[in-house]
Amino acid sequence: MRNVTAALYLITSGILCAQGPVIRTPTYQPTARVKIYPWKKHITATIFWIGEKPTPKNPTPNHASSWDTNWQKNFGGYDNPNDRAAVGYRPAAFIPKLNPFYIALPYNDRVNYKLVKPEASRVIPWFHPSKVHKGKSCLKGRWVQIVYQNRSCYAQWEDCGPFNTVDYQYVFGDKRPINPKNNGAGIDLSPSIRDYLRLKSGQKVHWRFVEASQVPNGPWKAYTKNGNESITEEYQRELSDLRRRLEREKRERLQRLDNAIQQKR
Repeated sequence: MRNVTAALYLITSGILCAQGPVIRTPTYQPTARVKIYPWKKHITATIFWIGEKPTPKNPTPNHASSWDTNWQKNFGGYDNPNDRAAVGYRPAAFIPKLNPFYIALPYNDRVNYKLVKPEASRVIPWFHPSKVHKGKSCLKGRWVQIVYQNRSCYAQWEDCGPFNTVDYQYVFGDKRPINPKNNGAGIDLSPSIRDYLRLKSGQKVHWRFVEASQVPNGPWKAYTKNGNESITEEYQRELSDLRRRLEREKRERLQRLDNAIQQKR
């Protein structure tokens, strides 16, 4: 099982655009029906995480996202960037209920639950009026590919930032990020992405939007629940093993604690 999982984790994809990063993959064959999105090159990436508390340099707390007021609760807890599991690219304390491969980009298509920004239908390539009527975002959950050096991973857009939510000319156009802070940071990456790509906050990445059908198997698919993604059988087995291991470790810790209390009496 460990060999199968390791092999899945190493499956990456860098395809489609000859002028983008050169990453070879056997997992995807482009078709005429799939839209190819352009690369955003040499973008400063910063690390953020669910449950992050506000600081002088980052005054926005991350217990909620732009689209989920209960983000931390729905995720399953605090995505501790300093305490990571040995396998699965996830926090050590629990198995997430949502995908730990998440990003933030500096645009929000919604003014509030009822209103959509006037330019949204014009600038968002996949804009669909049906989501507007339901009070949902057309952006939440969209897949992106991120490349750092010779490594590539995939993640879902789950929050807005860094530092602004209006920069559609960069996110969907050909402009550079308007944000001047943190060396012009233009994308926030989760700890799981940081660990998979082996990068540090402040380093440059390339990224682009991809369709769900272009996303290969990997740890980013182990936790997805959207209708057009599925958890592979290998990852289902791994998650079951992890749950059993955590339960066993919990019982063993409780037993040791009980034994220590009995010895002191």
